[in-house]
Amino acid sequence: MNFSDKIYVAGHNGMVGSAIVRRLNSLGYTNIVGKTSKELDLRNQQSVNNFFEVEKPNYVFLAAAKVGGIQANNVYRAEFLYDNLMIEANIIDASHKNKVTKLLFLGSSCIYPKMAPQPLNEDYLLTGELEPTNEPYAIAKITGIKLCESYRSQYGANFISAMPTNLYGPNDNYDLQNSHVLPALLRKFHEAKKSGNASVEVWGSGLPKREFLHVDDLAEACVFLMTQYDGTEWLNIGTGEDISIKELALLIKSIVGFEGELIFDSSKPDGTPRKLMDVSRLHKLGWKHKIDLKEGIERVYSEFKQSELA
Repeated sequence: MNFSDKIYVAGHNGMVGSAIVRRLNSLGYTNIVGKTSKELDLRNQQSVNNFFEVEKPNYVFLAAAKVGGIQANNVYRAEFLYDNLMIEANIIDASHKNKVTKLLFLGSSCIYPKMAPQPLNEDYLLTGELEPTNEPYAIAKITGIKLCESYRSQYGANFISAMPTNLYGPNDNYDLQNSHVLPALLRKFHEAKKSGNASVEVWGSGLPKREFLHVDDLAEACVFLMTQYDGTEWLNIGTGEDISIKELALLIKSIVGFEGELIFDSSKPDGTPRKLMDVSRLHKLGWKHKIDLKEGIERVYSEFKQSELA
């Protein structure tokens, strides 16, 4: 990937896409193209084809997706399946038609079966039933992997896939109705502290364990794979370390400085009991995360306090 090559970052305004753009800029890549959802509806095949025919990107980071937490995934099941299928199919096919040099598709750790052995090895895909609450999103992401595999095997396209673990960082979604657990907790504790509340309610039992990766680490891994990896296998991207939701809540509580109590609402869904990524393949290639969870949350909270939500 040369510094003058045209690079299309699909989803460049989102948390992942904007982190990839920051990483590329920091390395000296300046020929980066991106379109907002208002400028280009990625669900529309003709619009996507027209964009590729005009722009002719050399490299594509496919970071665009409809995303959300447990509730959003469970409520908007048709939208999560349809939108994500259309986005990935249109971009992957247009990349092939327009002879893109290389494409990186980003999936999700939810592609793995709900009761798969831990940590989640890449070989566990399609070996069991998915977690029901986010099954439509997972099926869409599995389809993206299979599209990349199929275009590679049929046409020789250099399309690779990577599966990030749970992410957090700048440009995260802090909407309490459809955000992921870490930003939701951070906002809850911040608002409770500001309002002088005696307690904060946490969804579920607090027992499930999750792995969290700062999005700047993910962006570094994505550029690493785009420049260093051309293999046929998709790769997990994560830290290889996890934490219970209760431990996470206590850590965020401490960082925010909230002094009230925690109340766990066991009537709310827990989701998958554990999701820890096996990142040994990525480590063997020479990449490892740099930002530990405490440092990452402290950075995110500092940024959050400067935002309009605070």
